[in-house]
Amino acid sequence: MASRAQEAGNGTAPGVGSNPPSGPVGPIPAGLEKFYQQRPDWQRCGTNQQCATIQVPLDYTKPAGQTIELRARKVLAKDPGGRIGTLFINPGGPGASGQEFAAQAPMLFGSSVLRKFDVIGWDPRGVGESTPVKCLDTAGLDAMIAADGSPDNAAEIADLDKQSKAFAAGCEQRSGRLLPHVNTKDAARDIDVLRGIVGDPQLYYLGMSYGTYLGATYAEEFPKNVGRMVLDGAVDPASTSEQMGIEQAKGFDKALDAFAEDCAQRSCKLGGNKAEVLAKVDQLIKDSDEHPLPGDGQRQVTQALVTLGLVYPLYLKDFWPRLEDAVAAGLSGDGSRLLALADEYTDRKPTGYADNSNEVQIAVNCSDRPDATSIAQIQAEVPKFKAASPRFGEFMAWSSVSCVNWPVKPTNTPHPIKAAGAKPIMVLGTTRDPATPYEWAVGLAHELDSGVLVTRDGDGHTAYLSGNACVKNVVESYLVQGNTPAADIKC
Repeated sequence: MASRAQEAGNGTAPGVGSNPPSGPVGPIPAGLEKFYQQRPDWQRCGTNQQCATIQVPLDYTKPAGQTIELRARKVLAKDPGGRIGTLFINPGGPGASGQEFAAQAPMLFGSSVLRKFDVIGWDPRGVGESTPVKCLDTAGLDAMIAADGSPDNAAEIADLDKQSKAFAAGCEQRSGRLLPHVNTKDAARDIDVLRGIVGDPQLYYLGMSYGTYLGATYAEEFPKNVGRMVLDGAVDPASTSEQMGIEQAKGFDKALDAFAEDCAQRSCKLGGNKAEVLAKVDQLIKDSDEHPLPGDGQRQVTQALVTLGLVYPLYLKDFWPRLEDAVAAGLSGDGSRLLALADEYTDRKPTGYADNSNEVQIAVNCSDRPDATSIAQIQAEVPKFKAASPRFGEFMAWSSVSCVNWPVKPTNTPHPIKAAGAKPIMVLGTTRDPATPYEWAVGLAHELDSGVLVTRDGDGHTAYLSGNACVKNVVESYLVQGNTPAADIKC
């Protein structure tokens, strides 16, 4: 690791180009001075990159109490003399690593952004190399993820409930002190500490998927601290868990329809028209319920894993050929390709799970919003889900079983976020986004007092990194020059 003297030898102060901050800028909430005023020890961790560990309160209502760690990665601005500030980025999840996102930023983000901003990605509380949520070992997670997600009888329902209880107990045993404090509101408070530490008077932020909910929550908590904020692949904070589950199921149906139509127009292994392709997919889902497919020699590919293998490639159009091959192989009795896709989705490696994203996702979601409180409630909701999406609805309904036995009460109630007093906030939505349906972006943009909607007509999840030149130009002009569209834009 580089020392501070070695870093200074590069001709720039660590992480601030030629404009080092004199300390926190803007108001500091009472009792949090030591957190806003800390000076992280940024150490070299890659080409033009530095990493540091930052302390934040475990419980913001008790700032003198226990602390937890956040691990952050900074990509230094290529034009330190013209540096605007720090762009904080979050890839979503909840549970995805912001550090990894920052490491990829030089290959993903536009040159104008990389010239003018330090870019910081951090693992939010509970995630990755920050103080982590821990719940189950590899075998336990494997069992939970592979469990039947569309139970047909009392025994299968009992198994789902058993898996849910084991997960909740594991989380409480291994991460009991952390669980009440991994909600999005506390994570948003962490962002303001980070903003204060780098000395920016206002926050520059780009959040994707769940990161839009995190950003919107920040804007609600600190509206006057919002500088330029991009929320890409938006989550609608006014939606209940039931509404979100139904809309997501419909979103994956819409994306699968687009895949089937595209496949049929090519030399498709699954059929000569859209209906034939969809029939093959439905057959695979149905058959795997009773007869799991062989997978990697150790694990069978259950219907739940088949479904994950179908859903994951719908996030990115470039993955559609892999989806075609995996379905064809599955129909011929080989589940290995579907398992590989499911493993990518859940970050499962040959030696176990690469991170704790599966655990964090449940921990945050169960903390953020009221969800199903009983098996009976889920059963009562299943018909509504199936009516909205015969293919994916039931899986989405039963996915809420994870929160039935959750040891921590939710800290939030779904509600519109207005963020009154915030500067213009850019909301991006993609018309056939399967994971965050376009309607959510419309909803958030209209709820925010200063929301501006940018619509990308296309397939896949999120817009800025999709290769759409129109979206890229609008976003970068806003972030770098501060050019806010006078009205909603369609790309």
